[in-house]
Amino acid sequence: MAVDAVVREWHDEDGWGVLDSPSTPGGCWAHFSAVAADGYRTLSAGDRVLLEHEAARQDGYTWRAVRVWAADTVPVDPPPSPPGEAYRSTLVITFDDDEG
Repeated sequence: MAVDAVVREWHDEDGWGVLDSPSTPGGCWAHFSAVAADGYRTLSAGDRVLLEHEAARQDGYTWRAVRVWAADTVPVDPPPSPPGEAYRSTLVITFDDDEG
């Protein structure tokens, strides 16, 4: 379940930040991969967001973001990873006969 939160700080160059909410006393660590948005996934200090989190020890914080998105948007999850360790694709080309 998502809770309201505010971005305390965000480090674009490192891709992480800290979010504050009553549900995450002491702050919630967030990685850019948890930002559910299209394009460049970043946040800014002071942004109001929705947060899904879990209890975890991460860089001195007892909470870690599982998914976070701007409060006025719909979360956009990344496309699923291809199955297995490698991605495989095939292409079949069929040419029309020139005779006719």
